[in-house]
Amino acid sequence: MTIQRMDNVLIVVDDLDAVIAFFVELGMELEGRGPIEGRWVERVIGVDDVRQDVAMLRTPDGHGRIELAMFHTPKAISPEPKNAPSNTLGIRRVMFAVDDIEDVVARLRVHGAELVGEVTRYEDDFLLCYVRGPEGIIVGLAEQLG
Repeated sequence: MTIQRMDNVLIVVDDLDAVIAFFVELGMELEGRGPIEGRWVERVIGVDDVRQDVAMLRTPDGHGRIELAMFHTPKAISPEPKNAPSNTLGIRRVMFAVDDIEDVVARLRVHGAELVGEVTRYEDDFLLCYVRGPEGIIVGLAEQLG
């Protein structure tokens, strides 16, 4: 049996509104937002006394999603170091294809985003960069050339 698709990636955040605004500015659409609690979620994630707010955002093509969760109880645990470098073990970034990388970077800067490195050309195929947004979330951007 093979998988059918990848449904979403979960990012746990402290400031749900700021992170939603960042991803909406990037071009994602807010599908829904609401509270999640109860024994069923505790059983799924293996954490007791869960009370959280969750938001689901989708890419314009409708295929990719990011789920954001802000825990009220128990409080979220901060990783160290807070702004881990790209060679840190674990999930480091989510990559998006964009039409105009310079425009997207400029719009995301309004939401506190900063380039991790620089916008770089990969052969004659792509312009690429990493942007660190709210709460240290790293987003990769790729603009196809030609």
